[in-house]
Amino acid sequence: MLSLILDANDVATGAEDCPGHWGNRVSRKEYVIYIYSDITLLCFILFRVFVEKILRIQPNVKKVLGKEVFRVLKEKWGAGFQSFISEKVVAVAGDVSSEDLGIEDLHLKEEILKETDLVLNFAAITKFDERYDVALGTNTFGALHVLNFSKKSYVYGEERGILMEKPLILGKAARSERTNMDVLSGEIELAQKRLHQLHSQNLTDEEITTAMTNLGLERAGYYGWPNTYTFTKAMAEMVMVDSKGDIPLVIIRPTMVTSTFQDPFPGWLEGVRTLDGFIVSYARGRLKCIVHRPDVILDLIPADIVVDATIGITAMALANQHVDLVYHLGSSSKNPIRLPEIHRLSKAFFAKDPWKNRQGKPVKAGKVTTFNSMASFHVYMAIRFQLPLKIMGLLSASCCHKLEADYVDLSRQLKSGMRLIQLYKSYLFFDGIFDDTNLEVLRKRARDQKGLYEVDGVEQLNMDIKSIDWKGYITNVHIPGLLQFVMKK
Repeated sequence: MLSLILDANDVATGAEDCPGHWGNRVSRKEYVIYIYSDITLLCFILFRVFVEKILRIQPNVKKVLGKEVFRVLKEKWGAGFQSFISEKVVAVAGDVSSEDLGIEDLHLKEEILKETDLVLNFAAITKFDERYDVALGTNTFGALHVLNFSKKSYVYGEERGILMEKPLILGKAARSERTNMDVLSGEIELAQKRLHQLHSQNLTDEEITTAMTNLGLERAGYYGWPNTYTFTKAMAEMVMVDSKGDIPLVIIRPTMVTSTFQDPFPGWLEGVRTLDGFIVSYARGRLKCIVHRPDVILDLIPADIVVDATIGITAMALANQHVDLVYHLGSSSKNPIRLPEIHRLSKAFFAKDPWKNRQGKPVKAGKVTTFNSMASFHVYMAIRFQLPLKIMGLLSASCCHKLEADYVDLSRQLKSGMRLIQLYKSYLFFDGIFDDTNLEVLRKRARDQKGLYEVDGVEQLNMDIKSIDWKGYITNVHIPGLLQFVMKK
């Protein structure tokens, strides 16, 4: 999903209510173009919160989806909401995994290129173990296509150049003479070759997906990355830095994005994310054990703070102020929260107010066994699950396979659980802290330039992670939001 905020000098192109339709020319000052495709339309909480914030604090910015996140705007505008919104955002069918973002209409493409002042790329497949070819297409090549599209725009100049802070290094490739683009070309060639081999073997779609998923994890591990998502996004950063030329570029790296802290209202989110999987499983009584480093920090950051920081960085850049290349948006440096504390807060919440299943019956969350090493966890799993499963398999074979269905189902659940542990292991045992000095410096500079982030004298952006009381947020905001917007579905 791609958001382009445009400055049209009072003459621009509008859109009808139908997504993907580029309508008649209208007069306005600013508007947002939203490029979407089936591939990238996944769970972009940041995109929705970003658009909502822009529309609320900057009324001169000129169709957004009818999500709950826009409730505050609907209440503000009442019967005029549809009229207000129809002037604000244009939806254009496209695909970031294709050159020129999949926009085939030459006139439309020319109009967008001519009018664009700013490009923000929210497109990503965030599944840790996505098929390698799919993740490469959207996360890596998608970012490169956005950059190349931006280079064709008529608005950037040398005076807005951005200084690079610290580019990523692609693991083992750093010790060779290959460029980042050489590595990327080799990886896409490898993925295409493997996909061709799999198709030639007449495998099922499911078998091909499994093989390509495993390939992504294999290649990520080879270069020292924990999963396909982080690997393909890292490659995107590196090739963009190499290829940006004179175009101003800012890379924003949020950590674990959680529900909104305040804006447009507390607790809004979409989908089950890293932290939420733990809470949901516990609430439903399915979490029996967990393995992690005793004092591991979960680097959380609410979606609206990410959006506010993004707007703040953008505003500073457009004001011809110096901005850095890389910004870490997280809490581990200034306001950390540890996993055991989150478990304690979750336990207290659901002991007082248990989750109710579809029949309306309260579900009691059971005791969770905690392990502090993978070795102790594997011993527990072998005794508690793997050994009984093997016995069930032997009994099934000796009893005319009467237990085979149960055996297959339990075996699948065990394999799935172990796979999830492997996917999240690097985070559960992570011992690092993301420095956020660049954002802190930007915040201080913003305070010195009063009015930059104000509307009618009121500060509009909260970029201060220290403003969050994690106990109050987890108990009164995040878990209630999870219950309302995710677990009720």
